[in-house]
Amino acid sequence: MRLAILALLATAFGPTIGTTARAEGERAGDFDYYVMSLSWSSNWCALEGDDRGDPQCDAGRGLTWTLHGLWPQNASGYPSYCRTTARDPSRSDTATMADIMGGSGLAFYQWKKHGRCSGLEARDYYTTMRNAYKSITVPPIFAEITKDLKVPASVIEDAFIESNPTFARDQITVTCKAEMIQEVRICLTTDLEPRRCGPDVIRDCTLKSAELDAVR
Repeated sequence: MRLAILALLATAFGPTIGTTARAEGERAGDFDYYVMSLSWSSNWCALEGDDRGDPQCDAGRGLTWTLHGLWPQNASGYPSYCRTTARDPSRSDTATMADIMGGSGLAFYQWKKHGRCSGLEARDYYTTMRNAYKSITVPPIFAEITKDLKVPASVIEDAFIESNPTFARDQITVTCKAEMIQEVRICLTTDLEPRRCGPDVIRDCTLKSAELDAVR
């Protein structure tokens, strides 16, 4: 399998989803499982970060798959902006997440929209996010991408399954945006074990030639 993935990526070195139901203001801690979202940093920069002048997009950062979020999810739909008595994180709390999220601003936004729904205190939510990120292996092959590629979205999923052999196909999905690879989403139990994604999360990108920009 690794050889097949390498072959597809090597070939690419040559010439150059529906809306999910949700609500807002639900009770914190009332959800079924987590969706961990990993964002391809260079593509996020091309789509959003460059226009903002975000430091995540500076040359030499070497970022590949950054943690976009850890989202409480229900069997159908997801809660957001939940009611909670938990205090918002401090600036120093959000700053501690910059190494895996690319910046502290995203860490605060993710707390505000999703973390409040976890039923956890802010620091505990950030610890859970970090533990979820550490629980998976980001395929090292992605750090070697030094040219913009055109690849089937399925190759991204194959690479993650190759590096995480306990994953099943129904526990991971790849999304695209503007014909670019956008995110890898991995479904986890509240104990951070891989589990089957709900039907509204399993929405694989089917593009056979999706853009994957070079690592910056």
